[in-house]
Amino acid sequence: MKAKSDPKDRYVVIIAGGRGERFWPVSRQKTPKQLLALLGKQSFLQQAVTRVLPLVPAKNILVITNQDQLAAVRQQLPQVPKANVVGEPCGRDTSVAVTLGAALVGHRSPTGVMAVLPADHVIPEEKKFQQVLADAFDLAARGQVIVTIGIQPAEPATGYGYIRLGAALPPPQGVRPYKTTFYKAEKFVEKPHFERAKEYLASGDYRWNAGMFVWSFVTITEGLAKHQPELAAACQRWFARAGSPKLAKTLAAEYPALRKLSIDFALMEHAQNVVVAEGAFAWDDLGAWPSLARHLKADEAGNCATGDFVHVDAARNIIFDARTKHRTLTTIVGLWDAVIVLTDDATLVAHRTQAQKIKELVNRLAADPAYRKLI
Repeated sequence: MKAKSDPKDRYVVIIAGGRGERFWPVSRQKTPKQLLALLGKQSFLQQAVTRVLPLVPAKNILVITNQDQLAAVRQQLPQVPKANVVGEPCGRDTSVAVTLGAALVGHRSPTGVMAVLPADHVIPEEKKFQQVLADAFDLAARGQVIVTIGIQPAEPATGYGYIRLGAALPPPQGVRPYKTTFYKAEKFVEKPHFERAKEYLASGDYRWNAGMFVWSFVTITEGLAKHQPELAAACQRWFARAGSPKLAKTLAAEYPALRKLSIDFALMEHAQNVVVAEGAFAWDDLGAWPSLARHLKADEAGNCATGDFVHVDAARNIIFDARTKHRTLTTIVGLWDAVIVLTDDATLVAHRTQAQKIKELVNRLAADPAYRKLI
């Protein structure tokens, strides 16, 4: 049995390369969702860093973003060393970003334990989250297990992947029991249809896959070697060049040829040593504008507005006013279930049930030279 994890040997890798198209027109290529302060004074990325600072020093926090966002990320995170913010040459999904993060952590400490966390989650119960993460760090340091944090489903959501739980794990011998319950992961399940999601919710045996993982450098490299040898080989090359100017050139040459694959498909669904930590804290993954309503104060008709707003016979609308110039009153008559977003150079009006199609709208704007600058 390995000794309890040393906080100095803990690392956090934050994945912050998303474009956030479904939050257009506020979210843009150079200032995507994770860099926006949609809820509170801090951006989602800043909140993600603030949450983990009680557990790891700032010098052990790494951020994987893309070249377009590199300067903005560094500006938002002055407490994180600039060298710890790395821009990917191009997007290749989470498996490649995780591989890069592992190489950077391994270069700093071959015995290190790393948490991989998204940059854009909403976790209001920080203390509870920190307890789960601390226990996961400790468990991952003691044995060669992959820890994933599972969230208790609150509704039959069809937008999340699920994990079926196995038996609860006994606590390691000779140590104080964890406050977090850990389970053997039996199966990863893709996003289900509604009726299947209802079954998962009713059974109590499933958790939402929140995309938060904890493992040691040794464990992740062994997992990649077994299930994704191409990524394992890339990890070794990047590990050898980490900390030198050669890394950027190597990434530029090798990244485009790597397969776009999520870490779930690449590793989690194949590995036999996955453990699920009970994520007993409030959590939300804001996927599109309608999800913002869960965190905004609503009037008696269910309308949520961030600016001056008056209505007649309107209900369940979301009005987000992000204008910095000439901010004016927004009025609505007889409109239900709409999303209205106002910026200085664009306005979005969409039905709440069609919000996922905003990404399609952004693609159409990108194809038109007259509107390309708006994305």
